[in-house]
Amino acid sequence: MKTTTAGYGGVATGPNGHAVRCAGILFLILVLSCSGKKEEAADQSAPGEKPASTETAPVIDVATAATVTGSARFQGTAPTMQVIDVTSEATCHAKAEAEPVYHENVVVNSNGTLSNVFVYVKEGLGGLKFPPPAEAVVFDQRSCRYRPHVFGIQVGQPLRILNSDEGVLHNIHAVSKVGNGFNFGMPKVMETTKQFTKPEVMLKVKCDVHGWMGAYAGVLDHPYYSVTGEDGTFKLAPLPPGQYVIEAWHEEYGSQTQTITVTPQEMKEVSFSFGPSS
Repeated sequence: MKTTTAGYGGVATGPNGHAVRCAGILFLILVLSCSGKKEEAADQSAPGEKPASTETAPVIDVATAATVTGSARFQGTAPTMQVIDVTSEATCHAKAEAEPVYHENVVVNSNGTLSNVFVYVKEGLGGLKFPPPAEAVVFDQRSCRYRPHVFGIQVGQPLRILNSDEGVLHNIHAVSKVGNGFNFGMPKVMETTKQFTKPEVMLKVKCDVHGWMGAYAGVLDHPYYSVTGEDGTFKLAPLPPGQYVIEAWHEEYGSQTQTITVTPQEMKEVSFSFGPSS
């Protein structure tokens, strides 16, 4: 058996007597192989994982932007907060001896305002697209409570879910009407990360193990939202000048809206009032 090989690009004569342009074919194979690897490398997202957003945030001129602030007032006599019976969960019951667990459906602050009111821009942003922040929203399960009770998050923003109760099985059941739902257990101190894919106001989270645990998420495709805290106030900024519909939501007293117009550099104050008659 005899094989005679020519130089690069030449003709080789194989044992079967046929002429083969081996060097040229080898070069072509290498080119095609490298090309295929480049194409494959361009899409290496993990299964079920959304590719990173390539959208850029709209440029908001802070020199002309407006600021909307306000408060959520409570009307009427503040109800007494009810202690939750957590005796069915021994670990949380022991903690509740030092830190009682209360229902958070109505939390009236010392200044007559309400906590846990979700306030956001409902209409007026037009076609502005806002990429999600890389920083995660932290959602914890601690002392048999969801913390925070009400929170806002953008579509595609990481939601870092923790179970900080050692030895306690918790469950995170996101009840969605638009396809944002999930349902899984966390049997020990651990964490995981989820994302919501569509706007939804409001999305309820419940625990199928501990019926008293509940929370609400306002999922938006923009960053103009706020949740009232211990002083009952909110802030939406920097808003481009224009007309907007602002909505305030409370789990017990429903939603209210106001239409406002803001001019360049304006400081606009908007207040909402909630109570049993609202």
